[in-house]
Amino acid sequence: MLVDAHAHLLPRDYPDDAPECFPRMEPIDGDTARLHLFGASRFRAKDVFFDAERRIEALDASGVTTEVITPMPPLLRYDLPPADGLSLARHVNEFTTTLCATDPERLIGFGIVPMQDPEAATAELAAMRAAGLVGVEIASNIAGVSIGDERFLSFFAEAERLDMPIFVHALPSPTDRLPRSAMGTYVVGLEGALAAASLITGGTAEKCPNLRVSFSHAAGGFPLMVPRAQYFWGGTWNEEPAIPGKAIAYTEGPSPLDYARRFYYDSMVFDRRALTYLIDLLGHDRLLVGSDFPAMDREEPAGRTLRSLDLPEDVLTDITWHNAYRYLGIDPPG
Repeated sequence: MLVDAHAHLLPRDYPDDAPECFPRMEPIDGDTARLHLFGASRFRAKDVFFDAERRIEALDASGVTTEVITPMPPLLRYDLPPADGLSLARHVNEFTTTLCATDPERLIGFGIVPMQDPEAATAELAAMRAAGLVGVEIASNIAGVSIGDERFLSFFAEAERLDMPIFVHALPSPTDRLPRSAMGTYVVGLEGALAAASLITGGTAEKCPNLRVSFSHAAGGFPLMVPRAQYFWGGTWNEEPAIPGKAIAYTEGPSPLDYARRFYYDSMVFDRRALTYLIDLLGHDRLLVGSDFPAMDREEPAGRTLRSLDLPEDVLTDITWHNAYRYLGIDPPG
C-alpha cells in the first residue's frame, strides 16, 4: 500500500452567478483539459484535476492506493472579503466532497476555510466534518500574518476538538529580498519553516497537544533550523540533556525538538539524503509520502526514492501508509 498525502484538485466549474473575484473554468476546444482563469493567471488544468475516473486511473498507473486531496493553494484566497471567501470555500468544499464520494477509500478530501475571518473559519469546521471532509488545508501565512498568531488559536483548538487534521501548504508571500522567480523554490522553503516555527513559538503546539498538523515539503528549512532552537533551549549539542544554567531560552516542559516531533512532514524533498536526515532527526513515524500531483508529476513508481533507502520493512510500511492513517485519524481499509 501507498498513501499520497499531498495531492491537489481544482473544481470543474464555478457558479454562473459567482462573484467576479471567483476563478473561472472554461472549456478548451478539442481538449479534455479546462482553462483555469484567476485574475491575470491562466492555467491549463488537466482533466485529472477534476475528473474522478481519471484520478483513479492515475493512482493505478503510479502504484498509489489512496490519495489525500486538497484544493490547489491559489484557492486559499485570504485577500477576499470574508463573505466572498466563505462562498468560495463552500463551493470548493462541495466539489471536493462530490469528487471523493466516487471512491471514499481511495480519495480522501480536505476542505478549505476563510482564515481571514477566524471566527467564520472555526464555525465552518463542524459542517465540513459532517459533509465527509476529513481535514482542512490552510496556507503557511494568513495574508502575511503568522499562523501561530493568537488570533487563530480558537481555530486550531476547534480542529483539535473535532479530531480534524490540518495540512499546512507553503504559500509564497511577497518579498523584495529574492526575485519573483524564487517564489516557488526558496520562498516556499522559508514559508514552511516560518509556519512550523510559529506554531511552537506562538504557543499553539503547547495549548493544543493533540492537534495533528502536517506540512508540505517537510516544512521547508524548518528541520535544519530546529536543532539551533534546541541548543538555545538546552545549551547543549546533539540533543544532550539540557543545562538550564547554560541555556539561553530554557523553559520547563517540552523542547523545540519535542514539539517538532508532534508534527507530520511530507517526503517531497527531492533527495534521498534529505529523507535520511528527516528520518534521523524527526523519526520515521513523522513522515508521509507526498507528490503535489497533478501540479507536479509523481515519481514513477510513487515512493521510488524512499524505497531506494533500503529501510527496514516496518519503517518503510509506516512511511508509505501507516503514518498517513494515524495522521488522518481514520482506520485503514480492510
